[in-house]
Amino acid sequence: MQVIRGLHNLRDEHRGCVATIGNFDGVHRGHQAILDQLRERARALALPVTVVVFEPQPREFFAGEQAPPRLTRLRDKVELLAEHGADRVLCLPFNDALRGLTAREFIERVLVRGLGVRHLVVGDDFRFGCDRRGDFSLLEVEGAGQGFGVEHTRTFLLDGERVSSSRVRTLLTSGNFAQAARLLGRPYRLGGRVVPDRQLGRTIGVPTANLPQPARSLALQGVYAVLTELPDGRRVEGVANIGWRPTVGSHRPVLEVHLFDFDGDLYGEFLTVLPCAKLRGEVKFDGLDALKAQIRADQARARRYFAGTDDSLPLASAPLAREAVISDTSAGLPADHDDG
Repeated sequence: MQVIRGLHNLRDEHRGCVATIGNFDGVHRGHQAILDQLRERARALALPVTVVVFEPQPREFFAGEQAPPRLTRLRDKVELLAEHGADRVLCLPFNDALRGLTAREFIERVLVRGLGVRHLVVGDDFRFGCDRRGDFSLLEVEGAGQGFGVEHTRTFLLDGERVSSSRVRTLLTSGNFAQAARLLGRPYRLGGRVVPDRQLGRTIGVPTANLPQPARSLALQGVYAVLTELPDGRRVEGVANIGWRPTVGSHRPVLEVHLFDFDGDLYGEFLTVLPCAKLRGEVKFDGLDALKAQIRADQARARRYFAGTDDSLPLASAPLAREAVISDTSAGLPADHDDG
């Protein structure tokens, strides 16, 4: 897998490909269906698969802090795209220069001179260029003149509904991790490298691994029962706070994980955290004594959850289920690969 940052880093060897364009936030099952479609065409033409993404995502550029939170950081997105068949990712900086390109300039600079695209797969509602004046019809016309084919994404539904990044966010916010996992094709996960912090947790008897998070990655906020995947592959039950730690304050969002019955040094290690059930939202407590009491209650409830004895929460195994077969892909809306 190659990651190419910016048009200026494109070389002759990058020309000639089957490509698509979008945000691919979450790389959910709708996105995966598009990648399957790309691989089919790429095999027929004996060409690599290239995915064009933007950083920041266009909605983040225009809406700033009002943009929806990301499901995946760029690092995670690239890894997932590679896992599902992308050979190259072209990451274009979304800035005033790029947004100022007309639709025809975008086609000429990015698709023709930049990538030498031989075949393009996009949604038939895809819009691009200054003021979003470019559309699928323009791509077909330009493709016929420039020598590349254009194909719209195939229909993809799951349980009769469109799979989209916004739908996954809604499910995560409501704590429905089992259904979110069905749409993603995998359990939702967060990750990061453990860094030293103020070690307040250790002083109150609850040592934690602290994983700083980019603000745009906070699709979740609150306290959760979690499984943490260690570098050696083991999964350890625990409880995590995701957010800003209002009682003690934080200058940036953090994923703070307490691992049950674990003793070891994790500083510098990269951990993967799988939220399983939401226990509560973030709350600012009057002091450390009140915080400690709530932490003990959170730990007890998380242990009951993993033991399957808390009837108010879904079964512990639900968020880890992965379906082998995509069902219900009958007629409907096109798969969404440009949503948030």
